[in-house]
Amino acid sequence: MVAILAVVALIVFFALDLGRFLEFERLQAAQGDLEGHREARPLLAAVVFFFVYVIVAALSLPGIVVMTLAGGAIFGVFWGSVLSSFASTLGATLTFLLARTIAREPLQRRFADRLEPINRGFDREGAYYLFALRLTPAFPFFVINAGMGLMRIRTWTYYWVSQLGMLPATIVFANAGTQISRLDGPEGIFSPGLIASLVAVGLFPLAARWVVRALRGSAGDEQRRG
Repeated sequence: MVAILAVVALIVFFALDLGRFLEFERLQAAQGDLEGHREARPLLAAVVFFFVYVIVAALSLPGIVVMTLAGGAIFGVFWGSVLSSFASTLGATLTFLLARTIAREPLQRRFADRLEPINRGFDREGAYYLFALRLTPAFPFFVINAGMGLMRIRTWTYYWVSQLGMLPATIVFANAGTQISRLDGPEGIFSPGLIASLVAVGLFPLAARWVVRALRGSAGDEQRRG
């Protein structure tokens, strides 16, 4: 039933061309009006923004970056980051749960032998893999959400690692949103240096874990030889 509703929502979204409301240029033009609505009814504005963001994230609709920019433009860096962080993580978790409910068991049964090494790896390092993926902007949002739903990773682990891993980019975009009138487009926010930094931060926990393992293995070998 949930899958049917998601498909219907996607059809309606594209049939009515609702994506035009999630365009960068439209956000720039409407910034003043949106700030006026927030000043008049701050709580209502926050609630509406949050639930719209959850829907956009859960359905992986085009416009997630624009929504985060809007959060910063309307609510400032702090509250824009808070609202966007929780909304994006909740939406991602809904996609994760949908993929898990629909496809994980059939996939695991059909490809049990091939997936067993991957499952063992996720049992040991799943949180580290997810954290690295979340910090790397090159990987599509939907692919990570749905793909993780097919793996052996706990829902709570998926949730908090996703929230933590997506937070740096969320803050970057929310901060950029405060200067949205000066931006030419969302693609100009991430410089090569910033992307490289996020990738390095994401890979650091994995690298540190591998180094610790290697050192422990070397120490164990020396003890056995001694």
